[in-house]
Amino acid sequence: MRQIWIVCKRELNSFFDSLLAYIMIIAFLGFSGFFTWLYGRDVFLVKQASLQSFFDVAYWTLFFFIPALTMRLIAEERNSGTLEMILTKPVSDWQLVVGKFLSTLLLISISLVLTLPYYITISSIGPVDHGAVWTGYLGLILMSSAYISIGVFSSSITNNQIVAFLVALLIGIFFHLLFSLLARNFSGIVGNILNYLSIDTHYNSITRGVIDTKDIIYFVSVIFIGLFSAELVLSKRNISDN
Repeated sequence: MRQIWIVCKRELNSFFDSLLAYIMIIAFLGFSGFFTWLYGRDVFLVKQASLQSFFDVAYWTLFFFIPALTMRLIAEERNSGTLEMILTKPVSDWQLVVGKFLSTLLLISISLVLTLPYYITISSIGPVDHGAVWTGYLGLILMSSAYISIGVFSSSITNNQIVAFLVALLIGIFFHLLFSLLARNFSGIVGNILNYLSIDTHYNSITRGVIDTKDIIYFVSVIFIGLFSAELVLSKRNISDN
């Protein structure tokens, strides 16, 4: 656990040292605030004390932001040659992958904490379904975790950050959009499988205030598969180097 925290802290510091964290946080707050309060299906248009408009906007905003954050995690280490140096230290492939995953998740969590004034303001406007708000935040954390794990895997297979970004975005499009669209064209077992694979299905279920075991298992499975695949890529690379 100590090694994981060291990797996580190092990566989190690099986010803030490079100004990437500040840019991401400001952009996220700007986009989510604009569409929550001023444009589209904003709070005043729907005339309801609800953060659903924020959760809808954050669902798409984080989808694009997360690949940009994760593309450098391992690809940059590969390109600069520091990956070999890190792996010669008492840090396993799994600890490296999990540490980098947690660093990005912490950055996303900080961004979400900074949106709590939205919640406080909404509460002062009218009666709020507090349970739906907290499950909405939980849904964003779980969705972000899934995409971060996909981003870590994408970053592990290349030393080019742009390629890592595009691969993460391409994989994400299937989970974010295509599986749900394809599910509408199929019925029976195939339709159910495609619908289950869609992040949209599980995210919407949670943001409605329903916490189902199958939704939690789904997100945990995607996270584990993404991180395990990244570890597998690193492990194979180490074997080939030997």
